[in-house]
Amino acid sequence: MMAANKSIQEIEAEIVDEFSLFDSWDDKYEYIIDLGKKLQPLDEAFKKDENKVKGCQSTVWLVADYQDGNVIYKAESDAVIVKGLISMLIRVLSNHTPDEILNADMDFINKIGMTSHLAQTRSNGLRAMVKQMKHYALAYKSLKFGV
Repeated sequence: MMAANKSIQEIEAEIVDEFSLFDSWDDKYEYIIDLGKKLQPLDEAFKKDENKVKGCQSTVWLVADYQDGNVIYKAESDAVIVKGLISMLIRVLSNHTPDEILNADMDFINKIGMTSHLAQTRSNGLRAMVKQMKHYALAYKSLKFGV
């Protein structure tokens, strides 16, 4: 899933198209779980408290690196659905500049109906993951410009 040549909006549109192929939310959840299974395991060295996303009911470790002007995310969760959700977020946001990430409206989450089908706690966790990813982007932007 290399997304380096596609814009965030193009990747979001791809995900919306993929989800439109499923008629039921059972199928959509299965797809999300499959996405999570394809997520590269996070190195055990990164599974520390300081890398946990706060606000998630499940444990989510999220780390970011800055390479060639782009933010690269890696993550893992102990919950299968959450692992699929973070996998989608990485697909959309990883390999983009901090500005692109900060300006992403993440509208695909609403378009695929995710916000209305997740339990409140999981929806809050999804928002917390997006927030943490944007915080990393802001931190790398600040480092770049010495803000």
